[in-house]
Amino acid sequence: MAFDAFAWLLTDPESEVGTAPIADVPCLPELPRLIRLKYATPLNRWTSQPELVSTLAKTTNGDLERSLMWREMLREHDVTDIASMVFRDRFGCWAFLDLWRIGSTFSEAEIHSLADAVGVVTTALRRCALGTFRRSDAPVGGDRQGAAVVLLRNDLSLRAQTADTEAYLRAIVPAEGDRPAIPAAAYNVGAQLLAIEDHVDAHPPTVRAHLGGGAWITLRAARLDDGIAVTIEPSTSSERLDVFCRAGGLTPRETELVNNLTTGADTRAVAAEMFLSVHTVQDHLKAIFVKTGANSRRELLACCAGP
Repeated sequence: MAFDAFAWLLTDPESEVGTAPIADVPCLPELPRLIRLKYATPLNRWTSQPELVSTLAKTTNGDLERSLMWREMLREHDVTDIASMVFRDRFGCWAFLDLWRIGSTFSEAEIHSLADAVGVVTTALRRCALGTFRRSDAPVGGDRQGAAVVLLRNDLSLRAQTADTEAYLRAIVPAEGDRPAIPAAAYNVGAQLLAIEDHVDAHPPTVRAHLGGGAWITLRAARLDDGIAVTIEPSTSSERLDVFCRAGGLTPRETELVNNLTTGADTRAVAAEMFLSVHTVQDHLKAIFVKTGANSRRELLACCAGP
């Protein structure tokens, strides 16, 4: 299926904020502005889009001026349609993808074809997220145990960052050669903070991202008097566990069981805490092993704990 540009972002399954983008768009040099407008535009916003695939031309009935993103930027690049795909299941939102066209629009047949692929891709994305929790000897770019900070201006342009920030950002979106890392994940949480302030969306300005080697980090945006501060630090055990259980497709009861196991409780103690029989707890564990690929309780807890 032909398209002229694209933007593809993995998202935090709970906050739905984007991270780890891959994009090929004509306005890439204006990335902060593009991200700001994407988050500020209510039309076809992935967080509230009811359809698996929506197109700009169809949603606006051909009146593209209704889209803030189009009025402020995309018209400058002769974009005539965007197919927006949201990869969401009952466990969370895992990614969104925009396909841009210049000079034509997406047909109904093309929209149906894209929609047919969404379910399969969503499941694959979730299973890939689960795979990141496996312990690995793969390097993650050095020792990054503490927090780092990125300071953004209100237009999301980079103002300053702490010394350790570059290593974090380079691990999320690898830069070529000696080029500085693009703080795309920081732009995204910053844009979400601005969207909250503009009453466009209510999701929290935070995102969890896989760093490599089984490690996960959390980025959070907070308002400063003259800009935005984005903190980057290792995800807490509860933040990590939430993503793991969602990625494994665990039920609420199975998630509760895993949470109880992380406290060090044995089967009998867990059964008593959950008002279940020992046999039922064991049956739940078997189901959890199948869903997560863990072969034992020890391996399961190792995935939850991380490197």
